[in-house]
Amino acid sequence: MTTTSLTPQDAAQQACEVWGLSGRGISPLRTHATSVYLLPHADAVVRVSRDEHRAAAQRAIALTRWLADQGLEITEPLDVPQPVDVHRYVITLWQHYPQPGGPPPGPEHLGHLLRRLHQLPEPPIELPAYRPHLALRPSVESSAALAPSDRAWILDRSDELLDAYAQLDFPLGHGLLHGDAYPGNTLWDGTAARLGDWDEAAIGPREADLANTFQGVRFGRTPAQLRAFSDAYGYDLADWPGIPVLTELRDLHTLGSFIRRADLGDLDAAAQLAFRLDTLKCGDRTKSWAIH
Repeated sequence: MTTTSLTPQDAAQQACEVWGLSGRGISPLRTHATSVYLLPHADAVVRVSRDEHRAAAQRAIALTRWLADQGLEITEPLDVPQPVDVHRYVITLWQHYPQPGGPPPGPEHLGHLLRRLHQLPEPPIELPAYRPHLALRPSVESSAALAPSDRAWILDRSDELLDAYAQLDFPLGHGLLHGDAYPGNTLWDGTAARLGDWDEAAIGPREADLANTFQGVRFGRTPAQLRAFSDAYGYDLADWPGIPVLTELRDLHTLGSFIRRADLGDLDAAAQLAFRLDTLKCGDRTKSWAIH
């Protein structure tokens, strides 16, 4: 098997061999920016990312081990040497949290977890400064799926929003951020919720962790859910004048994974990308976006 023909699942199975685990029965859970697989014999989850994300994977392992020691409910890495490099992939291994039937954790659970996270001191792990659109812009600039006019529009709008972001005052101050905090990154563990997907952890303005939930109106989040989130966190971002800048930055950020998937020939991703771009160009916040 050549490097170019190796799939993420192939890489996950090779990492299992390194860990001395059986890859029998491995099955995909989801594929987005990261490919995630269930490893049933170890009651574990394997996460496969591109090798340029190795530093982020290393930070995620070290940070979550520290956060678990602080008593924060997070998805925990298994106690094996990791990450593992397999050709162009970097692979990590995490505890599996089977999800019950019924609704996922609501925004109030995320609000509670973020309040506790933001009360922690900066960890003894070197984390990058939070920089919006750091990953988006290279994806836009190199995309073959985007029309030149769409590429130019996204980059120009990103410039405008980043200029506005640089002028904001952040009353909550700076500290440890999850970096990709939204209710979809929470999982049930019995009756409690855990916060996962730590690859974008950073040091930055705490408002950045709150804005993603408000941007979720694009996916049907209700005013009642936003109030529950704010009550659990202890601060209502809706009262802060900078919220439109952060939610619009997030709007553009969400295009990144659809651009990368469209570049690989994913027609559903290309259709959703076109739909999102159309609503953004028109300034339409009433149409709902598909989650995946």
